[in-house]
Amino acid sequence: MSIEAPVPAPVNRNMITLVVMLAAIMTMLDSTIANVALPHMAGSMSASAEQINWVLTSYIIAAAIMTPVTGWFAGRFGVKHTFLIAIIGFTLASALCGAAQNLAEIVLFRVAQGMFGAGMMPLSQAVMLDTYPVKERGQAMAIWGMGVTVGPILGPVLGGWLTDDFSWRWVFYINLPIGALCVAGVAAFLPANRPTHSRPLDWVGFLMLAVALAAFQLMLDRGQQNDWFSSGETVAEGVVAACALWMFVVHTVTKRPSFLPLALLRDRNFVTATLVNLSLGVLVFPVMAILPPMLETLMGYPVLETGLVTAPRGLGSIVSMFVVGRIINRVDPRVLIITGLGIYALSFRAMSHFALNMDWHAVATTGFVQGLGTGMVFTPVTVLAFGTLNPSLRPDATGFFALLRSVGNSAGISLLQATYTRLVQTVHNGLIGRLTPDNPMLRTPEMAGSMSLSTQAGMMSLNAEATRQASMVAYVDLYQLLFLGAVGVMPLILFLRPIGAPPASPPMAAAEH
Repeated sequence: MSIEAPVPAPVNRNMITLVVMLAAIMTMLDSTIANVALPHMAGSMSASAEQINWVLTSYIIAAAIMTPVTGWFAGRFGVKHTFLIAIIGFTLASALCGAAQNLAEIVLFRVAQGMFGAGMMPLSQAVMLDTYPVKERGQAMAIWGMGVTVGPILGPVLGGWLTDDFSWRWVFYINLPIGALCVAGVAAFLPANRPTHSRPLDWVGFLMLAVALAAFQLMLDRGQQNDWFSSGETVAEGVVAACALWMFVVHTVTKRPSFLPLALLRDRNFVTATLVNLSLGVLVFPVMAILPPMLETLMGYPVLETGLVTAPRGLGSIVSMFVVGRIINRVDPRVLIITGLGIYALSFRAMSHFALNMDWHAVATTGFVQGLGTGMVFTPVTVLAFGTLNPSLRPDATGFFALLRSVGNSAGISLLQATYTRLVQTVHNGLIGRLTPDNPMLRTPEMAGSMSLSTQAGMMSLNAEATRQASMVAYVDLYQLLFLGAVGVMPLILFLRPIGAPPASPPMAAAEH
């Protein structure tokens, strides 16, 4: 177990926290704010639906590739300088995205935005960990977590308002004033730290991991439209990702120094908390990707109303993080995590009883409950992940911690969408098979008119209603699967040990140089 030196009090800790929160919120807002503007972008650039999706895909791939290398840059050049470059680059790239005149330009600028934005989340987390001592770190992570969880929820609401009342370009221009404030705040208040290492970048390891991540993200992003592994493209992407990952693992265990410091893998808390973090990425955050389409397509909610109905999730997160930040030093963090996972499970179980005739209260209530679970899980997992880790490993650790959460998000969204599509097809086929002339349900006066099998219009109406019912059943089944997943993650908590507990094995070398 590492022993940290006391953290010196910065010049203005409150201002550092505010600046870091702004940077985190700006980054997380951008992960969802552009989604609602895609149809408007496609129209102004004469792009097809498949082509405009590259606006999202290019950002995701660039961010995935650059996230793990953030730790090396921070360790080599210092957190402050790396953070400043990331914010400046992200802000300038946002301005270029807003000014783009064609599809090629906006995809190129989104790549730049993803490359610079990749480091902002792990760097903001590293700054908070460096700024606060261990006993105050729970409160610090609770504050930081508010921006992380609220940002994606506010994104669709803000993006819908900016797109409808102004232009899609403002979903990018909104970053300019925020970015300028972040640059000024980091330059003025964040103390410069000494570089923690001078090791050269392991280019072979980095390139192997970059290829694996790029191929994996392409497979996830394009797999649905390519019908997954019935497509040669998806098979090729999967093979490339698997081979590159295998080569990265072999290279990592045989090369010194390696791109991924092996000392990270010797810390049981970091490894276990990272696996929990990955699981949360698969289970929790993708809900925000499948819930809005359910509300908009099945229940006719407008975009802005969808954002408002799902906003209580953010309120629940704020409440729970505020409470957890105050009690985490007096309660075993593992108890908080188990409680949070139980809250998740209960909320998913309640969502599995959603129906087409329900009102907005059910969505808002379950969202608020899930927000409570987010604060109960996110903050203590982060504290335990870095509480026993040597500070010299923190830049690399925050990068990989953020990377696996991002990979979990992408994999979870793709997995849920693929499962949803298959469930809809299965349930729809079962319902259609029952629509026969001898079915007494179809001979009632109500059905004999608008949904009669004897007219083409009636058959179309029946098919549309069958699709609607099948979609609702598919969503309900997804929420039931998420309930089972939340319960299945709970045993991982048994492998975590509280900060200050004796290590399970003799301490290993803290860092590799």
